[in-house]
Amino acid sequence: MDTAHMDIERDTEGYLLEPEQWTETLAESLAAEENLTLNPTAWLVLRFVRQYYSEHKIIPDIRHVVKHLATQQGWDKHQAKQQLFTLFPYGYVKQTCKIAGMKRPRAWSTG
Repeated sequence: MDTAHMDIERDTEGYLLEPEQWTETLAESLAAEENLTLNPTAWLVLRFVRQYYSEHKIIPDIRHVVKHLATQQGWDKHQAKQQLFTLFPYGYVKQTCKIAGMKRPRAWSTG
């Protein structure tokens, strides 16, 4: 993590303790820790997760993310889900939620 983000508190797995501290610059740093580069489709996913969290105060289930991605990209849900796991190969919770600045969910269905 770059020095500008050294004061951001994270749990032992690297998830933010305070999602409100998230910035897009921080997301770039978190993605780099996962050896990922964020492309426009990845940003579409991350911004949706952040917006959903802002509105509902919970992390969206993967099916909501897949539906959003399918709608935005003109894909069917299968294509969208495949793309999500291409963008974030270690999974929705492990990478997508972490890079989007979410707290680690207690229990989760990865869909």
